Amino acid sequence: MMSIRYSILAVLLIGFSWQEAAGGAELETPTDPILETLAAEHPRLMLKEDSLKALKKQANDDEVLQRFVRDVIRRADEQLDEPELRYEKRGPRLLHVSKSCVDRIYDLGVAWRWTGEEKYAEKIKETLLTVCSFPDWNPSHFLDAAEMSHGVGIGYDWTYDYLDEKTREQIRSALVELGLKPGIERYKSGYHHFTYAYNWNQVCNGGLLIGALSVAESEPETAEFIVTHALKNLPTALGSYAPDGIWAEGIGYWNYATSYTAFALTALETSLGTDFGLSKTPGLSETGYVPIYFASPTGLYFSFADAGDFKKRKSAACMFWLARTFDNRRFSDSEHDLVQAGKANPFHVLWYSPPSGKKPPVRELDRLLRGEVETALFRSDWNDPEALFVGVKAGYNQAHHGHLDLGNFEMDALGVRWARDLGGDDYNLPSYWSYQEGGTRWTYYRLGSLSHNVPVLGGKNQHAEAVARLTEFESSEAFSFAKVDLSEAYAADAEKVLRGVAVVGNRRAVLVQDEFEIANPCEVLWGMTTDATITLGDSGLAHLRLKGKQLTARVLSPAGATFTVESAEQAPPEKRNKGVSRLVIRLPDTKGALTVSVLLSPEWEDGNSVKKLEFKPLSEWAEE
Repeated sequence: MMSIRYSILAVLLIGFSWQEAAGGAELETPTDPILETLAAEHPRLMLKEDSLKALKKQANDDEVLQRFVRDVIRRADEQLDEPELRYEKRGPRLLHVSKSCVDRIYDLGVAWRWTGEEKYAEKIKETLLTVCSFPDWNPSHFLDAAEMSHGVGIGYDWTYDYLDEKTREQIRSALVELGLKPGIERYKSGYHHFTYAYNWNQVCNGGLLIGALSVAESEPETAEFIVTHALKNLPTALGSYAPDGIWAEGIGYWNYATSYTAFALTALETSLGTDFGLSKTPGLSETGYVPIYFASPTGLYFSFADAGDFKKRKSAACMFWLARTFDNRRFSDSEHDLVQAGKANPFHVLWYSPPSGKKPPVRELDRLLRGEVETALFRSDWNDPEALFVGVKAGYNQAHHGHLDLGNFEMDALGVRWARDLGGDDYNLPSYWSYQEGGTRWTYYRLGSLSHNVPVLGGKNQHAEAVARLTEFESSEAFSFAKVDLSEAYAADAEKVLRGVAVVGNRRAVLVQDEFEIANPCEVLWGMTTDATITLGDSGLAHLRLKGKQLTARVLSPAGATFTVESAEQAPPEKRNKGVSRLVIRLPDTKGALTVSVLLSPEWEDGNSVKKLEFKPLSEWAEE
């Protein structure tokens, strides 16, 4: 039974435009030269000395903060024994080395500044001199160079007073030559990764911004150019959070993009005294709800795009930054719940927000999140790990890292994920990034429509440039649902395609219903990807078993339709998907009006499972 109950809320979203909402990111234009307010002292980035003193004072009476600091010092002690970083690429990339540099600098840096023990500063110096002796930071994949600029900038800034001037000059020169100057070249050439609306924008502009601000008094023209251009570009990416905070690249990239948003805006605040209004971007104050609502009762995320399959919610220190910036204890308390089970990292200290100690506020069982990708998320309970959960997505098939999966749903119940998303494949597969209609990307099983829990018409993928919108969302105790207009995705064969996903039977089962107006005769396929063992029954029944639990799938419409079982396994070099199956309905040579309705009913331990449901067309769902 549900512990929390809600009254009916109906929201019509017809005509909503994420592009218009994303245009709300506005930059406060500085009236003075942009470096006029530059803090003269070092450290000036992320954690200034007065803030460090305040943190140390707070730690005297805050056992949680004390534990976080101990965790970071333990990490730093482990870093002391690590070998020097080496210039070793993986394929065309140096990103793993750059990320290791950033992690090492922050671990050691917090330990150095908290304890004053020179062994940490000396290891930072060694790391900086090592990476500054590299032949390059791989500017051809500039994300790698931007991450390295970030790490070197922080290391230089935080150990400035420890380093002698000769060492400072050596590090400063390498930062300029290997990071900042190649960045300026790309700004001047219109390098698209700096200007588009996904994670590369925040990482490239944020990394360069931090590097430039670290040496701004010595390299004012370089710093002025980079800061100005970063401020010009960042609103494009931050606008993607509008209006509800969702990140179109999927939850796997939400943490990366949001962490670099926090890095960039924190660096601006600490070094220049302002973030130029970027934190006021619509949707940014809401984005902390995304990992909270995307996490199912099993802990698994509702996933899409290249975000990866079976990702569980993990600690994300940027939740502390969001909590501090927007005065929202829900974000920080949620993060504290996760950090308790693991080890804190340096950013939990830098952005520390203490636990409120208050009872968690009531959370809706259902949540609508709008944006370039839209999701509707439903659950039966927040505190029961075996509760029912289902999510459905809409949006734009050209979203970066996206798949051809408009209308895809994932479902959990009884502590098991029954309907799943396979996630992305190897990024080094040939033409993996060819997003255009007919591109090689869509021939890879995990990325095309055939692996997803979506309809397939005539054996073809959804159109690669299609947009689908959540046209209706209703939350009520007995019958909550979302409707998606998928017509554009199937325009080659159908005049109209609608999908409805509902939680029914007092939130004990899920109904997935698709309505078609087929223009060109073709096969219609309804499919669901699952790890369960499937046994086919009579009269349109299928029995799924997984981890000792059971779920029954029932075809409610069309009459006489039956399930079949197919394999989702693929041959190398694609990922194998070993043991994964597809529960499928195939309806050959179909034309005209068609409704495919499937009831997914977990077999609850109390025996109170949903076995019957009155069929109603989507147009009558709101009348329930």
